[in-house]
Amino acid sequence: MGKEAIIELRVERIDQLFESLDPSPFHERDLDRNAAAFITDWARDLPEDLPLSILIHVGGQAHKGVEDVASAIRTYFHYHADAAGRDLRELFAMGRRYLLIGLVVLALCILGGQLAVILLGPATGALIREGLIILGWVANWKPFQTFLYDWIPVVRRQRLLRRLAEARVELVPIAREGWVPTAPPRSQEVVR
Repeated sequence: MGKEAIIELRVERIDQLFESLDPSPFHERDLDRNAAAFITDWARDLPEDLPLSILIHVGGQAHKGVEDVASAIRTYFHYHADAAGRDLRELFAMGRRYLLIGLVVLALCILGGQLAVILLGPATGALIREGLIILGWVANWKPFQTFLYDWIPVVRRQRLLRRLAEARVELVPIAREGWVPTAPPRSQEVVR
């Protein structure tokens, strides 16, 4: 196998990876929030051009349920990647609404400014017109922000979750006491 970026974590039991209140079998269960955050935080720090591999060090018998655990992890991250896609579509839909409102406000401000010049004279009317034009452009701040910047973190998160959904998952027994991951992330070493 070629080069890959490895995410390592340690659990004493497989069920520590999953929400304790969820009675479903592994492949249908949600990952524990701490486990998911640990995996996601570590993946965020790894090179984007390498495929990911999740290496789970498990106390006891690691070979039991490998496929179920791998399937559950893939399903979890696929679901959240799809949710990020829905968030992106909703963000752009809201951006279109913001843009429509902003353009209507801008048009009304331009018309109001021209009307102010006609009704109040060139000096006072020009002052009010300039203020209304500024107000009209400020009303377009949110759609510009949405279409220029707000979508970027959502797309980055979706890409990260897709990479995690495609990651190779391997369970290995804890060989010795004092295990330490090869490249610890910023967050904690042990889940729970």
